[in-house]
Amino acid sequence: MSAFVGREAELASLQILLDRVTAEIGGARPGRCVLMRGRRRIGKSALTEEFVSRSGLTNLYFTAARGSAEQELGQLRADVAGSPLPHRDVFEDAAPANWNSALQMLADVVPDDAPSILVIDEVPYLMERVDGFEGALQRAWDRFLSRKPVLLILIGSDLSMMEALNSYERPFHQRGTEMVVKPLNPAEIQTMLHLDAATAFDAALVTGGLPLICAEWSPGASLWQFLHSALTNPLSALLVSAERSQAAEFPDYAMARDVLGAIGTGERTFTNIARAAGGISHSTLTRAADVLDAKGVVTSELPLSTRPSKERRYRISDPYLRFWFYFLRPHMPEIERRRGDLTLRRIAERWSAWRGRAIEPIVRESLARHLPGESLPEAGAIGSYWTRSNDVEIDIVGADRGPIAKEIVFAGSIKWLESAFDDHDFQKLIRHRAVLTDRPVPLVIVSRNGASCSGAAAVLGPKELVAAWR
Repeated sequence: MSAFVGREAELASLQILLDRVTAEIGGARPGRCVLMRGRRRIGKSALTEEFVSRSGLTNLYFTAARGSAEQELGQLRADVAGSPLPHRDVFEDAAPANWNSALQMLADVVPDDAPSILVIDEVPYLMERVDGFEGALQRAWDRFLSRKPVLLILIGSDLSMMEALNSYERPFHQRGTEMVVKPLNPAEIQTMLHLDAATAFDAALVTGGLPLICAEWSPGASLWQFLHSALTNPLSALLVSAERSQAAEFPDYAMARDVLGAIGTGERTFTNIARAAGGISHSTLTRAADVLDAKGVVTSELPLSTRPSKERRYRISDPYLRFWFYFLRPHMPEIERRRGDLTLRRIAERWSAWRGRAIEPIVRESLARHLPGESLPEAGAIGSYWTRSNDVEIDIVGADRGPIAKEIVFAGSIKWLESAFDDHDFQKLIRHRAVLTDRPVPLVIVSRNGASCSGAAAVLGPKELVAAWR
């Protein structure tokens, strides 16, 4: 990737905090802290590096590496020595013996009369390996660092641990502003890769908006050109990113990886997931699902309607992981022996059917950003509806709240195929609406290739959906 694209909202938020630091130089506590979290390989470090580079300020960037407390401390000393911090010799003259003193001494090496930026990446590793790290961080911030004109950026990929860092009754509670870094959205992908709107959504499904994978997509290339290039390169980020993120996120929990694989094959109900994962017990699956949910890897959903339901379904949250588990993981041996052409042929055969379901969560999120429109009322929740037998499925349900609504305000269907949404599709939607509600709520059509029927309150296509992200 030759140029940094996207993340304008995140860069603007960081700049606002830095501006506050600058404006309060000379005050009692000009320091500000950011707690940045997001899934692995989502681009947190690249975002921070870009922000630091644009600022042009004195800075220190330290990344923990899951070593011992002593090893991490040694690396911090080395990073300080190699940094442009004006008083870095303090660390050389009186090397800190522990993390408590090291964090306090950082305040001595940053300028008193000019803003600076300190970055600590992979904070959860320090929380794991350094005894009392949260308490030491809190003391150093309260007594020393917050009194300096410094922006402290704490980064972590373990979502649950980063949330815990700022949670009630933890030492660092309410001392930092939380920032969640998400994947590149379809509009950012479209801009980066110079794609039309429909192909931008295809790219979002395959890459998951991960910058490292998007960087391998040649601007203007089609989906099939990208896949051919990636599947003939065993080192492609499309092939290796999933394995690396799993190894980092679940190093000691193989069962979570097995359950993730079962969901990735297309299983969505608790019973079927347990069977596909090797017939594991109810309690084991529950524990694994809780781990996956806490890390933001898996999402569990209930039907959105006015009636309570226990028909819970599970899906992988990250579109890239859904693609990788379904199409790539089962065939990695043939890709490694340079027969990615076989995998590509298999993807082409199953693509339309898989894409039709995989696009649904992205469409619903796009629709939530699009509302309120001229033809559809505002909705407090947007989800979908299904019955146990799946004889009735409604792709889009808008309601006042979820998952148990007081009022359904609209319903809709998604047809993400090469053919148009026709009258047959529309009549089916009307029949299914009658199962959901006895009110004639507005109907919305979302179609990749338009509609040949009439009667819908709104018809949305790729252009309207991608515009919702801008």
